[in-house]
Amino acid sequence: MRSSNPVFSRRGFSRDNGYAGFNTAQQPQAGGNPYAQAPTNPYATNPYAQQDTQYGAPQAPARSGVMTIDDVVTRTAMTLGTVVAGAVVAWLALPVDAANIGKSYGIAFGAALIAFVLAMVQSFKRRPTPALILGYAAFEGVFLGVISSAVTTHVSAGAVPQAVLGTMAVFAGVLIAYKTRLIRVNRRFTGFVMAAAIGFMLLMLVNLLFSAIGGGDGLGFRSGGLGILFGIIGIVLGACFLAIDFKQVEDGITYGAPREESWLAAFGLTMTLVWIYLEALRLISILQGND
Repeated sequence: MRSSNPVFSRRGFSRDNGYAGFNTAQQPQAGGNPYAQAPTNPYATNPYAQQDTQYGAPQAPARSGVMTIDDVVTRTAMTLGTVVAGAVVAWLALPVDAANIGKSYGIAFGAALIAFVLAMVQSFKRRPTPALILGYAAFEGVFLGVISSAVTTHVSAGAVPQAVLGTMAVFAGVLIAYKTRLIRVNRRFTGFVMAAAIGFMLLMLVNLLFSAIGGGDGLGFRSGGLGILFGIIGIVLGACFLAIDFKQVEDGITYGAPREESWLAAFGLTMTLVWIYLEALRLISILQGND
């Protein structure tokens, strides 16, 4: 299944010569493809999946050198830890007071641009490069640190802790809903989320264009009532992509993806969590700024 998040299109796990890899060229199609997902059991033809006869659920393949949930957790912790470290350094070293705000903002958006470039380079590589992923995390952390410090200084001192807790709550809620199958990630779900995300991003770009031309908030999508509505939509989209990420990890473990692919899973989860945090921070800023 191809997986994506609200910002970048990423490769999804799909079988390739007996194990799962990240493949952008093709997706399983029903019919002639022997690896296509069957309507009843999408893992039935996987030679490495072990079927749980009691519950009918696939288990991780018993092979060495394949991705496990521990690998994903470890890599994700390393990547998120790098984001947090970069944010802390930026928060302390790049104040957003009257004397330094221009410099701090300039460095922050420069870091965001570098993070974007590193993420795009990794997205088009066939294999994960830990240095690129951790580099992305470090520069993204710098951007988040400055933005978070600015919100704390100029909007609300409690906005950042609330956004962090909100992000954690979304992660936990989606994980529980996914594990209990309240959320079922399939092609229809993925297609709908992708279409909604494209529309959302196009509206944000149009708003940014009008803002650059006319000043202010353009069409008003980033403040006021519309800002609140679009902030909620952004968080919901992030939650949907988080469910797709969980599906990607589950498929990778089931199909026997190489262990190195856990870096790509960590990369995707980190980007999605950053998206949710930024939307939560913006929504809280609007709500508390209107008080």
